[in-house]
Amino acid sequence: MEKIITVTFEPEGRRVRVQPETSIFQAAREAGIGIRTECGGDGTCGKCRIIVKNKSVINEVTDAERTHLSEKETDSGYRLACRTIPKQNITVMIPEESRIGARKIQITGLERPVPLNPSVKKFHVVLPKPTLSDVRPDFKRLLDHLADAYGLKSLEIDYEVLKKLPDILRDADWDFTVTIWDGHVIIAVEAGDTADKLFGLAIDIGTSKIVGYVVNLMTGQTASIGSIENPQIMHGEDVISRITFAMAGGEKLKVLQKLAVEGINDVLHEACTQGNVDSNDIYEVTVAGNTAMHHFLLAIQPKYLALSPYTPAVKKPIKVKAKELGIKIHRNGAVYVLPIIAGFVGADAVGDVLSSGIHESKEISLLLDIGTNTEVFVGNTEDILSCSCASGPAFEGAHIKHGMKAVTGAIEKVRISPDTYEVEYETIGNVKPIGLCGSAMVDVVAEMLRSRIINHHGRFNPNLKTSRLKKVNNIPEFVLAGENETATRKEITVTQKDINEIQLAKAAMFTGCSILMKRKNVKRKDLDRVFIAGAFGNYINPENAKFIGLVPDVPTEKINFVGNTAVTGAKMVLTSREARETAEILSRRVRYIELAIDPDFSQEFTRALFIPHRDLDRFPSVKEHLERLE
Repeated sequence: MEKIITVTFEPEGRRVRVQPETSIFQAAREAGIGIRTECGGDGTCGKCRIIVKNKSVINEVTDAERTHLSEKETDSGYRLACRTIPKQNITVMIPEESRIGARKIQITGLERPVPLNPSVKKFHVVLPKPTLSDVRPDFKRLLDHLADAYGLKSLEIDYEVLKKLPDILRDADWDFTVTIWDGHVIIAVEAGDTADKLFGLAIDIGTSKIVGYVVNLMTGQTASIGSIENPQIMHGEDVISRITFAMAGGEKLKVLQKLAVEGINDVLHEACTQGNVDSNDIYEVTVAGNTAMHHFLLAIQPKYLALSPYTPAVKKPIKVKAKELGIKIHRNGAVYVLPIIAGFVGADAVGDVLSSGIHESKEISLLLDIGTNTEVFVGNTEDILSCSCASGPAFEGAHIKHGMKAVTGAIEKVRISPDTYEVEYETIGNVKPIGLCGSAMVDVVAEMLRSRIINHHGRFNPNLKTSRLKKVNNIPEFVLAGENETATRKEITVTQKDINEIQLAKAAMFTGCSILMKRKNVKRKDLDRVFIAGAFGNYINPENAKFIGLVPDVPTEKINFVGNTAVTGAKMVLTSREARETAEILSRRVRYIELAIDPDFSQEFTRALFIPHRDLDRFPSVKEHLERLE
């Protein structure tokens, strides 16, 4: 019997099992994933470009591919989907130019006003020319003027700027603009008055996406936004897979760094094009990201993040020249990487706290940034506790039979009739479904419990009378969409294993909430606000999230979806030195709790595996609903 091959398509995270000798193009069709083509897969148009990093699991480059791809491209892993045959299980990256349909990327988030006081500032200067009676050195002449006119003292000058300073001043006829970074370093001297051309870039490097804001530092307003899938995804959907890749040695870590920088530059180009901003007018980049992304960008050895006791190399903020990393802003521009809190509570989490403002309020807040690793915070202005929950990739569609990321064709909302068990759903893009994403899985589990399709343990009701409940290899599945409804002509189902994956993910998250609340002596009724950050969090139904035990059972009006607060936190740090100082204080002040060594962890996690919880008194609204059904 021939071995079945699993093809994983990124960035969708969609998997399909195919027979040997099936092309990647055919596999994509079976998975319901659109790849551009003008020739229908005949190998003549060259539009179905894909990236395969592991060349050992595919056939050799064909003549048709050599016609459309350069040797440099094929060396980099580019192939044509219609001419690529996998020999073994394979991960395929579909680049932007080859995709049909787009993923939902959360690009906006809660923004709080901060004092406009960026670390980069410009000063227009007109100097008197040297004379025989005034032969002060050029730099001294400049320093004297800046001290007299603007009160700027103890300034230094970048060596690259100093080398060209004499020519710049004279070519400008002593009428020029000085750019100062970090309050004391002159990083640019430009002819004429360019004081109004002052921009920065705030970046969030997420595990699955990179989002950037080009910001006018004269006004603090966002000029434009860019976003892409994180190109590192071809080396693993989760951070542990990428750390493992980096640990293989050789140039692997540099590969991940290069991909991160390329991603930032792509976002920069998109945002600058949209905002009609010259990238040479961008003088600083502020970067937020989880601790692994932080280490990858800076090419810091990340392997100890994956090994107990999971220690990062550094907590403090990192300042580095943009050109040292290869980020294509002004040639003397700078990069400020936000500080981190712990091995799995990174700079993005600092941005979350900063943007939510929980550190400035007397109200008790619970903050969750939901992802493969979910960061949880409980506290207020007096004290904040944090932890990281290994919630797993289920909400990204991984390990779910028909799971996928939030791209066109994904089912994102589900309702099930408790009487007829008929299913209503909505898809991203309002097209025929090809799978379901994380928000739909939350709906499905909640609706199944409400309708008694599953019980408190997450098990299917064997006495259910509906044709939608079937068995495959003696394992029950529930049909959400029949084969006549889908783009793939295959049923989309939810299996017992899928439900178990959601139970594990939600149990990890609730356990984190529960332990932090216990350590703070905070009860459910004491929570004044619940903030849910991150792309996934922005699309979930709050009632269903409570119903399955994803978050504590608080009144829905207390739940606030705040979006991508990592990037808005990076923007706050970009536009305000006061916010930057606060971020650094938060890095030191927030107390990290390691769940794995907490004495209550095992018991809390086991109880949270029930839907919504073993102790229904902790979820009174769900208990009331289930009792009405008795």
